[in-house]
Amino acid sequence: MYYFASDIHLGSGSPEKARELERRFVAWLSEIEHDAEALFLVGDTFDFWFEYGRVVPKGFVRTLGKLAAMADRGIRIVMFTGNHDMWVTEYLHDECGIEICTSPQELELSGLRLFVAHGDNMNIKGRPMLRLMNTVFRSRTIRALFSWLVHPDLAVRFGRWWSSSSRKAHGEEREIKFLEPLEEYADTYARNSRIDCFIFGHMHIMAEITAPRHIYFLGDWPTQPNCLTLDSDGRFTLKTLD
Repeated sequence: MYYFASDIHLGSGSPEKARELERRFVAWLSEIEHDAEALFLVGDTFDFWFEYGRVVPKGFVRTLGKLAAMADRGIRIVMFTGNHDMWVTEYLHDECGIEICTSPQELELSGLRLFVAHGDNMNIKGRPMLRLMNTVFRSRTIRALFSWLVHPDLAVRFGRWWSSSSRKAHGEEREIKFLEPLEEYADTYARNSRIDCFIFGHMHIMAEITAPRHIYFLGDWPTQPNCLTLDSDGRFTLKTLD
């Protein structure tokens, strides 16, 4: 079985809410590890993550320990970076055995060709400010300067403030119309590539679109834990979790 989840946002909210969210996520990992062939985390696994050369954010030990144990058992763990954790580098790969994807991927699974991406920097040509922010935050030069000039405590404090501000700016309620830019992206992309299904996160809306392209949107965990599964016969199931 292949599992997909997105926008866990570990570390978000109050300390109590953050601990409860991590417990629920780790409990789900324990449930799926008996039949999981691969787990795909489609961006924003962490509400904020920044790696220095020898320093990583504290916390998340239950999550990292469980993911490392699953990888040690031979379960493929693939983590896509999102707009909240785009500064993941080699630590999670070297320490936990997690594959890191910093760009969209085409995958062949269960006889289907899938396009998987977080979706945060797609079809934003008409949004110059967002394009500028994406360029700045994804710049290796900016990342290097940030790590040299900013103390880790200040970096984490800034990152958590930025993540919280971002959520408040976009609001807790999302409307289905917010999916249209990614639907348009998928339609354009599929004209030149054979893709059976697109899988996105980022929008915090759980939805299935069947026409003109088959698209699954994964919801966010702070609102309602959810996942998408794909079995060996090519059947998808999008579901919320208790």
